[in-house]
Amino acid sequence: MSRHHVFKRAGVLAATVGAAGLLGAGIASAHVTANVYGAQPTKGGYGAIFFRVPNEEANAGTIKVEVDLKPEYGIGSLRTKPIPGWTAEVTSSPLAQPVTTASGTKITKAVTKVVWTAQPGSKIAAGSAEFQEFEISAGPLPSNVDQLEFPAIQTYEDGKVVQWNQPTPANGEEPEHPAPVVKLAAASGEGDHAAMTATTNDAEAAPSTSDTTARWLGGAGLIVGALGLGVGAGAVLRSRRPAAAAPGKTEGNE
Repeated sequence: MSRHHVFKRAGVLAATVGAAGLLGAGIASAHVTANVYGAQPTKGGYGAIFFRVPNEEANAGTIKVEVDLKPEYGIGSLRTKPIPGWTAEVTSSPLAQPVTTASGTKITKAVTKVVWTAQPGSKIAAGSAEFQEFEISAGPLPSNVDQLEFPAIQTYEDGKVVQWNQPTPANGEEPEHPAPVVKLAAASGEGDHAAMTATTNDAEAAPSTSDTTARWLGGAGLIVGALGLGVGAGAVLRSRRPAAAAPGKTEGNE
């Protein structure tokens, strides 16, 4: 074998090993996260949150995901989006101390846990090639915190349980098993109400404009119709003239 081919094979092998190392690093850093698509949920409002759960075990699939909601958040309403092959169970618990929402409503019972369980034949497959997103819609969200923390538990079919519940320290250094977090935007106050009012006013003004246009078109149609009748009548009269007797000619002359 030539020296050129030896070096070429060695280069390919090194590149393959390097790519495998990068892929392994990506797998090791994967963890359960909470994501928002679109506008960020606001304090005191409602929002949709997606929990992305990757599978990190090479020989076992994920069959159960649990997400805890802190009672002090006082989230009184939560819905889950159906996922084929999975069942969802929402647990609400009485609060030791009522929580007052931004609108002044007192919450005495809040959602504290959501559990998704895979039905037989379903799971997040073993290995790192698959993940599943579990969506919730919840509110009213607390108005006295800047972010929501959702400790999660991931259970594999071989019995292994992974706790994703470590808070991220102030220095921002990510722990080994960080809890999923969603940041909340500041409440918009009167902004949304003003925008809604403007939209409503615009919607109410539209029929008036359309009505005026319709009336104008209707009037124009009547005028065109009248002109058409006049033209038609003139055509009929002209068509009858040749049938009249010519001047100086009578029936007796035929």
